[in-house]
Amino acid sequence: MELITNDEAGMRRALAQAEIAASLDEVPVGALLVDAAGEVLAAGHNQPISSQDPSAHAEIVVLRAAAKKLGNYRLPGTTLYVTIEPCTMCVGALVHARVARVVYGANEPKTGAIESAHRLFESGEFNHRPKIEAGILAEECADLMTQFFEYKRAARK
Repeated sequence: MELITNDEAGMRRALAQAEIAASLDEVPVGALLVDAAGEVLAAGHNQPISSQDPSAHAEIVVLRAAAKKLGNYRLPGTTLYVTIEPCTMCVGALVHARVARVVYGANEPKTGAIESAHRLFESGEFNHRPKIEAGILAEECADLMTQFFEYKRAARK
């Protein structure tokens, strides 16, 4: 049984998943879901291209795996580690799953739905609001995305 004892350790595991995504030519986003005791419930990465599923963001992948493992779509007391600020779809899934805490690395200025492009939790319209911790290993998370897209642009030339 693997335990995550602090936010940096959780984000490092999420970064390892993001690197797997990049190696598969997927946008390098990784995620990890742990229970209240720090036990890893699920780890995953972006896979919409390989799975031909537009909803297969890293966050959704781990929520699905953990829900299946626990036999319940509600995941109270859990913490999600994700390398990039979640989008609108993923924020909605986090609310429905009742994830207690979201820890993310880098902001996502185009589609981030927590504090960058949108501030969905500030609307007061959700019946659940996780605790948010932003900026854990932000530079490493952002650098991975930047390098990936620089490589993609150079490959097109």
